[in-house]
Amino acid sequence: MLPSLLLGIVAGARSMTPLAAVANAARTGKLPRDNNAPDWLAHPLASAATTALAAYELAGDKQHSAPDRIIPPAVVIRSLNAAFAGAVVAPREDRWKAAVLTGAVAVVASYLTWHARMKAMETHSQEITGLIEDAIVLPTAIAAATARQDS
Repeated sequence: MLPSLLLGIVAGARSMTPLAAVANAARTGKLPRDNNAPDWLAHPLASAATTALAAYELAGDKQHSAPDRIIPPAVVIRSLNAAFAGAVVAPREDRWKAAVLTGAVAVVASYLTWHARMKAMETHSQEITGLIEDAIVLPTAIAAATARQDS
């Protein structure tokens, strides 16, 4: 279930990245064999749309007008996106447990990553700290979405 939980951590920092990662993995046939992905997730339009939303979020995060990730609507969206992505990559018998745990991890990670980002911004710019977050979450999301797991 580690890949699911990693997607929850990623969602704490970037809400759309886990969804884009699983959609791209589904489209390219790189999801774990025993996945829970609905058929539409592998459609090129789903992949393109989620990737565009994730890219928009990556760019928007560097803007000074970007809302905090811990405002209630953002936390809810992060949790739901994470729960869906976590269920997709979990083994079928664990999908509900993965969804609940991944959603909860996303909520906690939202606050932890926000606090870390605020602390980092005391000495570094919003742009630099955002790029560092991106450099961590993007490969983590891709690795988690394509990881093979036994349980």
